[in-house]
Amino acid sequence: MTRRSGGTHDIEMQVASEEFAKCWVAAGIHLQSRVQDGIQSWLRAHLAPPFLEHLSFRLGNQLFFVRIEDVDDDLEVPSGRGGLRYIAEGCNGHACLMPMRRSLAGEWTPARPDWGLLDARTMEPVDPILLVTDEKIEVSAWELQEFAVQVVRDQLIDRGYKLMSWQGNPVVDPAIWFVGDSKGPEWVVVRAVRYPDKEAKRPGNWDDIAESCAKLGPIGHFASLAFASPDQREGEEPIPIWRGYLASVEYDGLT
Repeated sequence: MTRRSGGTHDIEMQVASEEFAKCWVAAGIHLQSRVQDGIQSWLRAHLAPPFLEHLSFRLGNQLFFVRIEDVDDDLEVPSGRGGLRYIAEGCNGHACLMPMRRSLAGEWTPARPDWGLLDARTMEPVDPILLVTDEKIEVSAWELQEFAVQVVRDQLIDRGYKLMSWQGNPVVDPAIWFVGDSKGPEWVVVRAVRYPDKEAKRPGNWDDIAESCAKLGPIGHFASLAFASPDQREGEEPIPIWRGYLASVEYDGLT
């Protein structure tokens, strides 16, 4: 259970089955094959819960969030379409369905041609390459939070900690659970700010977050990350952080 401002928010922690994992791998391999040299910017390419989408990636200035479904409806699929729409809207991206079919030999393949993707709203085929434009798109709050969680997560891994779960929803706390020095679960609240802000503040409902996490792990941490354009100069007007472009980050570790 986690907390958001305004109340308690339950996050579904459904674990993917072995058969779903096989289907998921086949879907990822197919998507990877649609781009010369493969998709270079995967956002979600893991099966750690919680799930909103099953796969997500960036091509150029566009984000794509993919929910895998079984056309025969025999496969247990984590999460629902509502979660897919929620994250796609929050990140200003495209919500896509990827119908898959299992053969008599047990192999999973896309049920639709080409990319195998359908627009979750219109059910029309989606070709991600055709949706990429030259427009500069400023990263959303959700994208920035996802980036911040990635930075913290990678540092924890580099220091030898085992991750339990993570998520990048900017209104849900905590963002990360890991096995800490206590040899038990510890949690991290992550906050990201943009220039000219230099440091994020702990949430005002910290005690509520700690209380909701106490049964699983009483030890909590806070991570503040400050982002800016690499071209930003001190004292000048803020330069937007553009999707797909470099950004600088200041992060001093957990407190």
